Amino acid sequence: MGLRLAAEVWVRAYLRRLEIAHIPAYVAARGEPTSGAVMVKCATLDGRATLWQRSFDLTTGARKWMILTEGPEPEVDASIRRQRGFDPDLWVIEIESRDGRTLLDQEGLSD
Repeated sequence: MGLRLAAEVWVRAYLRRLEIAHIPAYVAARGEPTSGAVMVKCATLDGRATLWQRSFDLTTGARKWMILTEGPEPEVDASIRRQRGFDPDLWVIEIESRDGRTLLDQEGLSD
């Protein structure tokens, strides 16, 4: 099991990967710098969005990104508000990608 990166370090590295791939993204909500959880919203610029969260697979011990919710963007935004109500330390990264590219499937982004 590898070391977990501080949330802020992970967020900066992820934003840099997105920038290199020419995928517009920004921090929509800043969380706790060291241990805050991270969610990624991908808006496809057609009124729809998908919200991703990292999950822990109890059977394998692996961390992977899973879709928490998807649908009309206002509904996804409402889900984010609810999640931030439960966890004010939560980071939210927003991506604007017509084709839904998030790079979350790339190696190293589940750590």
